[in-house]
Amino acid sequence: MGCRMLKKLYEKSQVWFSVFWIISYCVLMSAGDRLSEMAGLQKSFSMLVGLVLSVLLFAFLKNNGLLREYGLCRPKSSAGEMLYYIPLLCMMAANIWGGFCLRYGVVETLLYIFTMFCVGFLEEVIFRGLLFNAMRKDDLRWAVLVSSLTFGMGHIINLINGSGAQLLPNLMQVIYATAAGFMFVMIYLKTNSLVFCIAAHGVFNALSVFSCEPKTIALRVLTCVFLTLVTGTYGVFIALSMKRKGEN
Repeated sequence: MGCRMLKKLYEKSQVWFSVFWIISYCVLMSAGDRLSEMAGLQKSFSMLVGLVLSVLLFAFLKNNGLLREYGLCRPKSSAGEMLYYIPLLCMMAANIWGGFCLRYGVVETLLYIFTMFCVGFLEEVIFRGLLFNAMRKDDLRWAVLVSSLTFGMGHIINLINGSGAQLLPNLMQVIYATAAGFMFVMIYLKTNSLVFCIAAHGVFNALSVFSCEPKTIALRVLTCVFLTLVTGTYGVFIALSMKRKGEN
């Protein structure tokens, strides 16, 4: 029954199908985080929620022959054209610049890592796959803008979901997440694949479990500025390379 309802919603409006997944993801993952806190085991319920949502979304796309359409396939562009994805490697390492430390026990660390890879998969497929594809048919530039901004602004939820995020660090996260969202959507537009986006997103998030808190606010700001510049510049580079070649 649920699969049929999802298919009907998808056929009726891909935009509203995307909105449904965005709301479901934000609400259920936030609830999972809250339940994990109450249970005293970090990411225990979050991992289950992320796994269930990932399986459901993947199964829906697979059963309806939509995996390639939504980027779950090999990239069409060579690694050389993409600067060998070096900016992605720089981004992925950012969470351990301030040092490497174990913040949780072994079980919680593994739960955290697995959850973050589910988050990477879900956010890329939802924001870059579903939402962007639904909007690009009408206005490509608007689709790029909305996909980037909604991804960045979505991180504000960390202020109210019980994660303990503070205002300034969270606002900085919104800034570089918006730039990263732009980079990811340009990678998808160029390669027709979300594989590298999902991998980079998952690794970046997963490494945060090993990060040490920056000792000064200046280091936090510098990290935010660096991430914004690297991801934003890479996105612009891809956009300009596509314009030169006349690619859509």
